[in-house]
Amino acid sequence: MIDPRTSLVAGVLATGVLTLVMTASQGLGWSRISLPYMLGTIFSPRRGRAMAIGSLTHAVLGLLLALFYFLVFEVWGRAGWERGAALGLLHGAFVLVVGMEILPAWHPRMASRHHGPTPTRQLEPPGFLALNYGWATPVVTLVAHLLYGAILGAFARTVV
Repeated sequence: MIDPRTSLVAGVLATGVLTLVMTASQGLGWSRISLPYMLGTIFSPRRGRAMAIGSLTHAVLGLLLALFYFLVFEVWGRAGWERGAALGLLHGAFVLVVGMEILPAWHPRMASRHHGPTPTRQLEPPGFLALNYGWATPVVTLVAHLLYGAILGAFARTVV
């Protein structure tokens, strides 16, 4: 049975590591992607407010996804860092291949491949594998999600 406290602690740690890796990649110039900013600009055009809203949204999504991972581990009847890492890679691949392609369709401030920037839609679309945000973006995204899943899998091993 899933222990919500373990899921919560693991989710906080895993989301923190994922955010750390993604943010460090920006600082090192490997990627320009900011998931909190992308999420926040869905709700607000103001940069500061968008970062605050996006950071909170990103944290909540990280915790909800941690619970989903724990449910998957429970269904499998097994957990471990290896299974978590594999699930994290699948999650990251889905984000890059599917999520980044459909994001411009529902993001109110993001241009798309088919419709360029306007006064309202000023964010650059991520493109396939989010390559518009830098050549290393797919690699960093996959590594961050692999670590996210590995942390969750390691924690889940103690309760599944």
